[in-house]
Amino acid sequence: MVQAYNFLASWQLFPEKCNYEFGIVPKSGHYKIESINNGKALQISMNWITHENDAYYAQFSVIPDGSKQPCDYQELADTIQAEIPDASNFITQFFKNEELVLTVHHTILPNGYLLLQNSGVKPNGDAFVNKEVYYKQMSVLPYASSVGSVVVKPTKQGVIKHKALTAMEEQTNMQLEQIKQQIELLAKQAQEIRKRKELSLMIYDAQINFKPQIGQVYHLYEKKDGNYLLSLVAPKEWGAGLGPFKQFIASVQLLADHTWVEVA
Repeated sequence: MVQAYNFLASWQLFPEKCNYEFGIVPKSGHYKIESINNGKALQISMNWITHENDAYYAQFSVIPDGSKQPCDYQELADTIQAEIPDASNFITQFFKNEELVLTVHHTILPNGYLLLQNSGVKPNGDAFVNKEVYYKQMSVLPYASSVGSVVVKPTKQGVIKHKALTAMEEQTNMQLEQIKQQIELLAKQAQEIRKRKELSLMIYDAQINFKPQIGQVYHLYEKKDGNYLLSLVAPKEWGAGLGPFKQFIASVQLLADHTWVEVA
């Protein structure tokens, strides 16, 4: 069951990335894969909301060892077979009266998304493939969802529960995103302060033959002996070359807190 590790998560549907050739088209949904029976089996839960605000729920378990076994989701099939050929693929097949009625191919994409390809046959005999894309979420929802032409009954309780949990999920995700943005801003500010500190240490270690004034722009050079010197003279004022210096480092400005910042 080690290869199942990448699939064990709560996944949220990307409706705009999906394509349905048959069955119910959801406006939102969740899909959850979890390990049960001490890691010997997988339990898959599906929950979604249609554009008409009907809630659907289904759940089944399977041992992914390639053998046929009784299916506890009798509305769809009487036997089920599953295997995980590698860490990126998980295939489940459903049989009714020994006839294959649905194949669900789970694939972990390079970007970390989960692709579900549900293939089967319509009542008129035409083949169909429904493609669903999910992203992994830090979810507190106790279930997940997929459509895949599975026939289940909507429940009023399911609608209420799903709406409440979805609203809560959206709010907490929004708050987490705000915190993430704040952390990124603080990290950027910390990086800028670190750069100012490093530049300031370099300047205060340099030769300075005058008293720098706050707000004024000066020019830092490396001398030919490897030491640094802060100068009033800009590089273009030297004419051809850099005068007595090995290289120009940066134009810098003294701030009120006595740190230095590089300027254009």
